[in-house]
Amino acid sequence: MNNRISARQLAFEVLEAVEFDDAYANLIMPKRLAKAGLEPRDGGFAQELAYGTLRWQLLYDEIIEFAAQRDLETIDTKALIVLRLGAHQLLELETPPHAAISETVDLAKAVLPEKLIGFVNAVLRRISERTRNDWMQKVLAGLDDEVDRFAVRYSHPVWIVRSLKQALKLDGREAELEALLAADNVQPKVSLVALPGLIGADEISAKRAEAHNASPLGFTLESGDPARIDAVQRGSARVQDQGSQLVALALSRFGNTGKQEAWADFCAGPGGKAALLGAEARLAGATLECTEVSEHRTRLVKQALSAVVDAGANIKVRTGDSREIGDQTPNKFDRIMLDAPCSGLGALRRRPEARWRKSSRDIAELNRLQLELLESAVAAAKVGGLVAYVTCSPHLAETTAIVDAALKRFPELELLDSNGVLSEINPELELNRDRKTTQLWPHVHGTDAMFIALLRKGKAAKQAARQSNSKSAK
Repeated sequence: MNNRISARQLAFEVLEAVEFDDAYANLIMPKRLAKAGLEPRDGGFAQELAYGTLRWQLLYDEIIEFAAQRDLETIDTKALIVLRLGAHQLLELETPPHAAISETVDLAKAVLPEKLIGFVNAVLRRISERTRNDWMQKVLAGLDDEVDRFAVRYSHPVWIVRSLKQALKLDGREAELEALLAADNVQPKVSLVALPGLIGADEISAKRAEAHNASPLGFTLESGDPARIDAVQRGSARVQDQGSQLVALALSRFGNTGKQEAWADFCAGPGGKAALLGAEARLAGATLECTEVSEHRTRLVKQALSAVVDAGANIKVRTGDSREIGDQTPNKFDRIMLDAPCSGLGALRRRPEARWRKSSRDIAELNRLQLELLESAVAAAKVGGLVAYVTCSPHLAETTAIVDAALKRFPELELLDSNGVLSEINPELELNRDRKTTQLWPHVHGTDAMFIALLRKGKAAKQAARQSNSKSAK
């Protein structure tokens, strides 16, 4: 790559990395932009091309199949990426056809074999013959099932649409499926958190950021690069979704914090929630122990916590398998954050490629890990201690099913009312008070679709731990 690279070629290279290297667009795009040296306007165009094409990939693939009169499997993958980019310009950005086709064909000449150039040109010209609405009617024709139609219309895999529908139904929001899918296709504004005790709200407000209505510590950046804000550079403010802020606060601000409490973050990487918990722990006089299984992500956690540590917080960060903590240090922690690895279906706004990464078959493997981590957290919690089970996914198999399994396995566990806790933190939050677990939604709360269950460990666990220790001694 050099400084003369076009916005379209940069977008292509990002999508190429996503397709072939399982890269995350939101992670590699800033690096590619910095290296390319594009003007801000061209950089914004490159981002819209890449992210928008990823969001609408399923719809564009349906259209490309019709226009090419060929099965997708028979189309060269790089040529398909070029065609998706061209389709996005023609149908979503409404770029004049002659410009969109000409520029996309120039891109094809730069990245594809000569034999494919004519094919790309021909398919794009066929796509340009119809409007987006016309193509939508064509690809939806014959699809009678609502889930199938929504899957194509809003470019989500069928299994995801079905799982979101089930989760909405449990929350009393089944009629809002279309609104949720539409929200997933809107790029969210950058959200900031003002770490308590490190920065005041007035300092954030002065930096073109407005207080958000979800988290009391949250701000939305209206424009500009957050990395240029002094507070972000210092680490006293961070980029963080407001749903993530709320679930961390639900744990840290539940009840009265005792003196010298011991807190833990079991899956701390990359460190966003850990930084907020660390700031809260500092103010409460608590310690925080963060564990991450990956050495690379452990380094990210340390980096995220540096400002909080410099301010005097008592924090330890280590690399390890959190599934072993319960056996290694039973009955140790007063509050445990378990933001479990999950499908990521709650963050499709920010990570559009996540919808194409997993299948329904992957959920079962994740479920085993989630339950193992939760079992370890229960063992590691003190009697009377709290465990926050959190996922960035509304999928019922990853949320309520895991909680139900834990409650059956550990009858000493008590499910607390996290909706009540969050209503105290922000009385304006629209929550389902008929349930104790909390499900946030992009189209309702303006956050990622975060889930949280607050669990309190009872006395029976203490007896079980003693029995276990006795057996170990024998």
